[in-house]
Amino acid sequence: MPDFSEASLLAFFSQYAYQPMYVYGFMVAFMLASSFGLPVPEEIVLVTSGLVAHMAHNPDKYPPPFPGAQGVDTITLCIVSTLAVFGSDNLVYFLGKIFGGRIIKTKFFQKQVAGEGFDRINRWFQNYGGLACGIFRFTPGLRFPGHMSCGLLGIPIWKFMLIDGIAVLISVPTQVYFVSKYGDVILDKLKVFKVYILWACVGLFVFWLARKLYLKYFPLKAARVHVENFPENK
Repeated sequence: MPDFSEASLLAFFSQYAYQPMYVYGFMVAFMLASSFGLPVPEEIVLVTSGLVAHMAHNPDKYPPPFPGAQGVDTITLCIVSTLAVFGSDNLVYFLGKIFGGRIIKTKFFQKQVAGEGFDRINRWFQNYGGLACGIFRFTPGLRFPGHMSCGLLGIPIWKFMLIDGIAVLISVPTQVYFVSKYGDVILDKLKVFKVYILWACVGLFVFWLARKLYLKYFPLKAARVHVENFPENK
């Protein structure tokens, strides 16, 4: 599975800090993927693109490939990211409105709302009505099924666009703008987080290896402990 962590996306985007059209194009593509429930975290894409804009606005710290190279523009990036997110949300809405009855039966959709996901969506619609459109915008993991359900359940398009549009304006351009303006602080913190992430990965690997070895060499003991912990065996 591709790595969509903040560090890897930053490394990817930073290659194009002085090729703005690539960054804007990747922004649209990533936002479409994120809206459809694919493992491309929207918030991380917004933050990393903002960091790239910050790099382009500080050529003394992040030199361009050649004098006069045009960098990513913050205002343009804010507009592109806002339109990309809003357009993606509406595309998912219309898919739900037109094809929702068939899509919810697919394995892909079922995977997106595994567990209590669909119950939460229905509960929010019952409690908040059309305002649930905005709640989904701030709920990673439920955006795709939530926005699709808005179309499927017949939320009027004007209401969806109004509520979702306000939520997008509150969350998207503000993230990009402030990260672009105060990116140095975030970049410094990111360097520290990389160390913690590395140690966390090492710890998880050690735990996985120890568990695998334990189950391999002590399978009977592990199985006996598991059975003895069942309520009917107590």
